[in-house]
Amino acid sequence: MNFYIGMDLGTSGVKGVLFDKEGNIIRDVLKEYDIISLKDGYAEEDPNIWLNKAIDALKELTDVDFKNDIKGLGFSGQMHGLVLLDKDDNVLRNSIIWCDNRTDKEAKEITETIGYDKLLKITGNIAMPAFTLAKLLWVKNNEPNIYKKIAKAMLPKDYICYMLTNKFYGEYSDTSGMQIMDVNTLEYSKELLDKFDININIFPKLIKSTDIRGKLKEEYQKELGLYNCNIVGGGGDQAVGAIGSGVVKATDASIVLGSSGVIFSPLNELLILNGEVQTFLTCDYKKYHVMGVTNGCGTSLKWLRDNLFGLDYNTMSNMAEKINVGSNNLYYLPYLMGERTPILDNDARGIFFGIKNTTSKSEMIRAVMEGVGYSIKDVFELIPKDKDRIFISGGGAQSELYRKIIASMINRKVLRIDCKESPSLGAAILAMVGNNEYKSIEEACLKIIKIYDETAPIDDWVNYYNKGYKIYKEIYNNTKNTFKKMKEI
Repeated sequence: MNFYIGMDLGTSGVKGVLFDKEGNIIRDVLKEYDIISLKDGYAEEDPNIWLNKAIDALKELTDVDFKNDIKGLGFSGQMHGLVLLDKDDNVLRNSIIWCDNRTDKEAKEITETIGYDKLLKITGNIAMPAFTLAKLLWVKNNEPNIYKKIAKAMLPKDYICYMLTNKFYGEYSDTSGMQIMDVNTLEYSKELLDKFDININIFPKLIKSTDIRGKLKEEYQKELGLYNCNIVGGGGDQAVGAIGSGVVKATDASIVLGSSGVIFSPLNELLILNGEVQTFLTCDYKKYHVMGVTNGCGTSLKWLRDNLFGLDYNTMSNMAEKINVGSNNLYYLPYLMGERTPILDNDARGIFFGIKNTTSKSEMIRAVMEGVGYSIKDVFELIPKDKDRIFISGGGAQSELYRKIIASMINRKVLRIDCKESPSLGAAILAMVGNNEYKSIEEACLKIIKIYDETAPIDDWVNYYNKGYKIYKEIYNNTKNTFKKMKEI
């Protein structure tokens, strides 16, 4: 039997999983790393650490006696991050990652230079600080000595693949989130790049997600014992995770409860909305999806765990389960790092609203889960409504309470597949298709993906959340100007 590796280069760690061709997990490895926050709103990571952790994970995954049967490796990667190399392939600075908020000025510069409507038409999206172009302009404006040394600019997972293969490629799904691609022609927008005097040649050649990048460099072949393994194009984490969840049809949608909360909706054709949600390419060549992101999903519970309570997630979920819907009128806004969809407000910050002298830890935990639920509802309201199946995945989806909250927030049944490693499975499926194990992504999903369980909305909760959602929205609307004043002082 043939085997395949899927690796997910995430925000908090790289997760590697070895699968057989039927999608069964043989072994899995997680190697964690930390975000570097030099200032308020800054979020960086060291690409050298990514590479070392990825190699360590591969060593453990491939410590098997059937190495010659490992035929392919696919990567899923955190989107929008900026990796810069000099002419000798040295990393020039830490990667500015997706949740960094320093680039408000550059996002405004992009809009003013290109024009709101034209930018939306070319890239499918309005200018956002999260996107890679704004990060590259920030380096140009603030670190000119580094900018002039740039020989290569790429996304996080493409850096790992380049270092492993010495082949300089990007692919369409992840690149569509850089805001330098024309989503109509599927090429880098020379018009856009010329406006900012950016050399188009610093970016990698684009291939399909299932195209083969190449084999490992000789040094890694020897170190890992992988001589027959082809590395494929891979994709952005949300597009790849959708594949790993079986979300490949326009009648499907997915909700991912990860570090960020993501609602993903495949499309039959290109659809550019008003900028509140993003339009990107899927891993299926020339197909699109719309996506909305709430920044403070898993990071909210992690913040509560690490900084206040010191409890594990299972304990926190069990504590919250004993609290009635509504958390005793305690509300939480999960804007720890600003917010993307739908408010696009980098100045927004987290809020507990309604704290009393009787407020308990359990109520605070449930309020955080419900606050994230309201932010998911905020995004879900914006995607096309013609969805037959809603899949839920990510770390948060392991909690039954969280699934009940989300199902009740959107008043839709949510489905969970029998694999907890959706991004890694999706990456492995890309490698399977690239190595002709399956003829297409859809064929692979039909044979591999199986529904594990489903969670229905609870009527009483649906009614409560419909009312609570209005208060959630009102809290932000009444404080958004105050956030700006706070930043000024």
